Amino acid sequence: MRFLRTCRVTVLVTAAPLSLAAAGLLHPRDLTAATAGHWAGLHIALLPVFPFLVLGLVAPLWGRPRRDADGALTVVSWAGCLCFAAYYSGLDAVAGIAAGTVADDGVRGATGRLFATGDELGRAGVYGLAVASLATCVVLWRRHGVRVLPGAVVLFAACWSFVDSHIFWPKGVSTMLGFAVAFALLTVASRPTEQAREPGRLTNP
Repeated sequence: MRFLRTCRVTVLVTAAPLSLAAAGLLHPRDLTAATAGHWAGLHIALLPVFPFLVLGLVAPLWGRPRRDADGALTVVSWAGCLCFAAYYSGLDAVAGIAAGTVADDGVRGATGRLFATGDELGRAGVYGLAVASLATCVVLWRRHGVRVLPGAVVLFAACWSFVDSHIFWPKGVSTMLGFAVAFALLTVASRPTEQAREPGRLTNP
């Protein structure tokens, strides 16, 4: 049962990054009059997908925060996830939907300013995601030890790459695949051990 639950959670937390990686294969490299409609339409479709990227950080810490250091770090993680969901959605709306719409309408000179604003929003969102990732990994390290290290390393590499990659092929697609791998590793590492499931067996055999 616990194995099946881990499989279900792994599917849940990897669905968003894998979907974004697939979308990155379809993302136009440049915004032109010819690609504007596709550019705007793709970002409209992805607008509800990006926020779900944080499920890979929320799921391992699911539950009411405890009144200790782990609980405080859990709240920090949630705050970082909220920052990402809000600000990266702003990037999607401004540099994706708005820029694609004005380019499709033939408006000149506006897309540059929209991209600049969108980039600022996107960076703020990724920084929030990085803070959430750090807080989550510290909590998981305290609970599960070194077995979270592989997932943490991949996660931090993906966050670093995400700052300037979005989901553009090839770097952005690789970044999303990195998130999927990291979330899967952290989910597996967060499974309760036999000792954690049966605390009574830890003392006086």
